[in-house]
Amino acid sequence: MGGLRIPEVAGGARILAFGDYQPARVVTNDEIAQKVDTDDAWIRSRVGIAERRIAGPEEGIVEMAVQAGGKALAGSGLAPEDIDLVIVATCSAESPMPSHAGIVAHRLGIGAPGAFDLNAACAGFCYALGTASSAIRGGSARNVLVIGAEKMSQWIDWTDRSTCIIFADGAGAAVVTASDSPGIGPVVWGSNGELADKIVIEDRNSFIRQEGQSVFRWATSAIAPVALEACERAGVAPADLAAVVPHQANLRIIDAIARRIKAPNAVVADDIVRSGNTSGASIPLALSRMIERGDVPSGAPALLIGFGAGLAYAAQVIQIP
Repeated sequence: MGGLRIPEVAGGARILAFGDYQPARVVTNDEIAQKVDTDDAWIRSRVGIAERRIAGPEEGIVEMAVQAGGKALAGSGLAPEDIDLVIVATCSAESPMPSHAGIVAHRLGIGAPGAFDLNAACAGFCYALGTASSAIRGGSARNVLVIGAEKMSQWIDWTDRSTCIIFADGAGAAVVTASDSPGIGPVVWGSNGELADKIVIEDRNSFIRQEGQSVFRWATSAIAPVALEACERAGVAPADLAAVVPHQANLRIIDAIARRIKAPNAVVADDIVRSGNTSGASIPLALSRMIERGDVPSGAPALLIGFGAGLAYAAQVIQIP
């Protein structure tokens, strides 16, 4: 018997464009201080956040994902019918089914694609991007729309100072396509289930709860080696990076990881200051805004680093579109 006749595919995958969306409503630290015992200086010193965006009742995960995905699709130069797989990374779903991805695809005019949601919490976008790259290299897809979209505000107890100052809403997206030369490096991913109880939403009637100090210690010690391994697998030295884009969890965590990576020529994303922690949306949201401002050059390498509940983590080097 002969072997499988696998269709010839390109040597890799690359990102054509990013897109982002943020709700219009800005919630400042001073506004939060009217509800809980805190103030602007305390919040800035603890997590580095000055303000965050909170979605209105009419802005669900689907609506935000459509906006970000549509922007990325427009920037890619592809038509909706060119997309054959849609992945939505989210951990804040309003309901468990149907998936958001199929609805998002329909609203964007993408006909009959593969479509599914992926939940790796704050590492979700990196997981989804790795999955999209693998699908393309394996011949299962040609063009993939990857979206991170979160409405964390619906899972927040606004009287809990430890969480209400941190989380926010938004979406970021990327269009991934087949390429003769790889523009997405190997994903380095994993998890630490022993610490899975450190960030949880226990059931549909619960709010998000986290043990901040435990997560801080884990992130500042365990994540930099993962990021460095992603650089090694991609064949890119940290000194050659143009950007380092960690999950926007906490400005002190971001700074600690960046110091350990030692990428002297890289712009380090600090979108958390104005956007808050948007979980699985934070990496594409931050990078899309960096590209739009002209902070990073097209064609240069960027290191993406996701980490969070699970405790899941993932990193990969990409070529900036």
